[in-house]
Amino acid sequence: MRIALGIEYDGAGFHGWQSQPHGITVQDVLERALSEIAGHGVRVTCAGRTDAGVHALGQVAHFDSTAARPDYAWVRGTNAHLPEAVAVRWAQPVDEEFHARFAAHSRTYRYVLYNHAVRPALNSGRVGWCHRALDVDRMQEGAGLLLGEQDFSAFRSAECQAKSPTKVLHKADVARRGDMIVFDFRASAFLQHMVRNIVGALVLVGNGTQPPAWIGELIAARDRTLAAPTYSPAGLYFAGVEYAPHWQLPDSGGNGGSSVFL
Repeated sequence: MRIALGIEYDGAGFHGWQSQPHGITVQDVLERALSEIAGHGVRVTCAGRTDAGVHALGQVAHFDSTAARPDYAWVRGTNAHLPEAVAVRWAQPVDEEFHARFAAHSRTYRYVLYNHAVRPALNSGRVGWCHRALDVDRMQEGAGLLLGEQDFSAFRSAECQAKSPTKVLHKADVARRGDMIVFDFRASAFLQHMVRNIVGALVLVGNGTQPPAWIGELIAARDRTLAAPTYSPAGLYFAGVEYAPHWQLPDSGGNGGSSVFL
């Protein structure tokens, strides 16, 4: 039996999603918890791997099991074995043809930036921070130049293992909510550090260091060294995954999660 899961986590205390020998990753703790409920070893596959310090509102994963358990056992039982920073939000049996990564039509990331002269305390580790005043209209103008099928080499990590730097960006929105600036990006797929590198560039546009047209120049140059530094992982959230409607998965394509300020 194949089971799909919706997962929420605070990534501040983890070394990313992908399993590592030291075991301090989201995948590691999730697999250990699921194995307790299944009664056998479980391996999970996610829709999008997140880096150290990055959070998730609507991560989706799947695993195979020979154990027959009610859906609530995969949720409540697994959560009983997980640290407080990770929670399974829903579980649903799916056909064996479903694949959390390869069946995804698009993925959405959200970056939350605290724009205030004084650093955050209660939201430390959960938001990025910029002490200089930012012009959201300028940032939105620059973000609009990212839309469509583009070569995102200028926003690609040197360690990125993607076969191609060309992706299709369907959405690039920037909005202010009080002292928070929220960036929403939806694409076919993302390169490593792509969103954090874009946010870094848009911040330079927002503070007046660069004009909005600079974003288009970076796209055309395809040179990572010309762009801005990578922004903090603290404000980045894997917000949701879009699948074909026939899978009938909860939150498919939406922004899941229970965070109050998001």
